[in-house]
Amino acid sequence: MHIGELLMAAVVFFSIITFVKTMSSHFLKRKIIKTGHFDRAEILDQNTDVEVKKQVQYDQYPALKWGLVAFFGGLGFIVLEILGVYYPEFKNYRSAMPFGIFFMFTAIGFLAYYLIMSKKVKE
Repeated sequence: MHIGELLMAAVVFFSIITFVKTMSSHFLKRKIIKTGHFDRAEILDQNTDVEVKKQVQYDQYPALKWGLVAFFGGLGFIVLEILGVYYPEFKNYRSAMPFGIFFMFTAIGFLAYYLIMSKKVKE
């Protein structure tokens, strides 16, 4: 199985799950509203007041988030090039190893942003 096929399957699966979730939420809200329980229809909203306050605090520094992600993603590419210089067989991209290294470094960028913002929220 090629990485493209795997990626396509993941995108299709995510799209189907998102579509089903959105439609079921819509129909459930509609049913609640039709029965006359307008005050309970907001229960189904994804962002309650508490969650919105936390979300606003976490999204205060979007430049920091994407700067960290870009930095660690670039660091991942640098590691790939260094590994390619010292181990020429590593340049054979038939394995998933380069993708794994890149995505791990990108994830480290997101985690660094999360840790920075969680410290800031606690203050």
